[in-house]
Amino acid sequence: MPILIIMAAGMASRYGSLKQIASFGPSKETMLEYAIYDAIKAGFNKVVFIIRSSFADEFKEIFEPKLRGRIAIAYVYQELHNAMEGVAVPATRTKPWGTGHALLCARPAVNEPFAIINADDFYGYDTFAKAAHFLQTECNAQTHANIGFILSQTLSEYGSVSRGVCTTNAAGLLTSITERTNIYPTENGIVYEEDGVQHPLAPDTTVSMNCWCFHPSVFQYATVAFRAFLAAHKEEPKTEFYIPSLADGLLQSGAASIRLIRTNARWFGVTYKEDAPFVQQNLDALIATGAYPPNLWGVLV
Repeated sequence: MPILIIMAAGMASRYGSLKQIASFGPSKETMLEYAIYDAIKAGFNKVVFIIRSSFADEFKEIFEPKLRGRIAIAYVYQELHNAMEGVAVPATRTKPWGTGHALLCARPAVNEPFAIINADDFYGYDTFAKAAHFLQTECNAQTHANIGFILSQTLSEYGSVSRGVCTTNAAGLLTSITERTNIYPTENGIVYEEDGVQHPLAPDTTVSMNCWCFHPSVFQYATVAFRAFLAAHKEEPKTEFYIPSLADGLLQSGAASIRLIRTNARWFGVTYKEDAPFVQQNLDALIATGAYPPNLWGVLV
């Protein structure tokens, strides 16, 4: 059965507080609880939380009473020194190494095909159903997948966002994925900004929202890629090792193929504090249609 890995170690500098444990649902549910609820329904049987030791106790107090008996739980920790293989952390580095490093930190807890997601995004049931189907029927050491979303449905009204922009071939396989870290809407359309220059992006561009489906063989490649990243960038205090960059390297090396599985599921997330009311409105609307119960776990809070 497939495993779900949730990246919940981020510092949330743009949000202003630990959004991993912020309540959005009517019974104080967090965003990641909706992902776990959908994942259980889709057939996932284990969740691995990537967190930091500094808030581990608080995190466990919130989630273990709700999830105990419903899905197997494991924890791994993303600290700056983890998965460094003897490379010293520069004194100037305080920011986590990024999502690719988070993936490597999960290696000790994962031996089966897995999906990996952000803690602060709402992906929808269709996303997890398609991920579970792929992981159980097609995933192997040479075949991974990404669940792709429509760019225009993934923006924030309150600031720029980062997205992995996808291109595919006629067979529906990814040919490249490029991380764009400064995407935002303008009066003339959606753009990404690089070195002070705006570049247009089509509204229907397929983008990665960091919902990846991997065979555990990816850890071996990620280890080599992270070592190369450190050799080139470890003295740069803010440069990060992203999963999309890792995936693009995997593609360019010819080591494996990555299917792009598109979903029409509605995405929303909480990059900024101002996003919170919009997220709550969307959750309320889904609950009103019966997509989710008012209390996900039937637990008094």
